[in-house]
Amino acid sequence: MTSDRSAPDHDIAGADAMDVCAIVPAFNEARTIADVVRALRPLVREVLVVDDGSSDGTGTLAASAGATVARHDVNRGKGHAVRTGLAFVLARPFTHVLLIDGDGQHRPSDVPALLDAARRTGADLIVGERVFDKTQMPASRYYTNVIGSRALSWFIGSAIRDSQSGFRLIRTAPLRALTLTATGYEVETEMLIKLARRGATMSSVPVTLSYGAKSKLRPIRDTTRTCFLAVYYRFLTRA
Repeated sequence: MTSDRSAPDHDIAGADAMDVCAIVPAFNEARTIADVVRALRPLVREVLVVDDGSSDGTGTLAASAGATVARHDVNRGKGHAVRTGLAFVLARPFTHVLLIDGDGQHRPSDVPALLDAARRTGADLIVGERVFDKTQMPASRYYTNVIGSRALSWFIGSAIRDSQSGFRLIRTAPLRALTLTATGYEVETEMLIKLARRGATMSSVPVTLSYGAKSKLRPIRDTTRTCFLAVYYRFLTRA
């Protein structure tokens, strides 16, 4: 992994003492990554794109748009990309990390709602809950998310209506105590379970789902794997 630094040219921290770095895991997102970075830059202190072995110039486009770029030489999976991003953030004095996908599925225009919820509630984790319309998405994707979310809610004892959402704002303090091992999409579940086990407070806000973005998630396979791993994370591992 190599890293390209692009220093921010503006001051975002503000009087509320929230100092936020956005992590954008990205694999072959040349079509959308520059727009995502440009939209995020006015909203957070720094944007870090983790280019997970892309072959289409994703990292170069992200850097040109003003992001700091960490590069994996080969594709290692979303979990590895998130963990690379967190290592960068947690080595610095940021108070919060914003996780958001680079494929345009999540809208940066919803970021202020997550920031506002964090200020109002003081919660350790704010989940951007996508509003699903089952008439506009494959049935497999709709129902696997519903089933997965209900299962995870039972595991952590807190209602999570969108457990697979990769759009979330997290205080860095509780993250510093976690050891994450996930390599794929299950990283979101591992984070939720391990934060809940340590007593982290959680809240959520509704966000818009862009149905035009093509998700790389394989609904049945990835959700089944995530549910099995949820048992592992909940009962067989240490936080």
